[in-house]
Amino acid sequence: MTTTQITLDTPIVRGDTTIDRITLRKPSSGELRGISLADLTRLEASALIALLPRISDPTLLAEEARRLDPADLMQCGTEIVSFLLTKAVKAEYQIG
Repeated sequence: MTTTQITLDTPIVRGDTTIDRITLRKPSSGELRGISLADLTRLEASALIALLPRISDPTLLAEEARRLDPADLMQCGTEIVSFLLTKAVKAEYQIG
């Protein structure tokens, strides 16, 4: 399973817990249902926000995903896009 860890610029406060780091895992095809791959590759906020609760650990609540700092959302988005690339493309561009 492919995962990456994101350190948030703006931590999420959930009750007495502060989440300053989340792990994202590569989504399965089923977890992409209802989300346009084109929207994900364009880093469309609504597509990223829909996917994040499905692939994050700790699992982000939908409201938490909507309130993410834009820099954190962008960081998550670039990692998500890298999950969608083939090994050949990653090798060609020397991406993780």
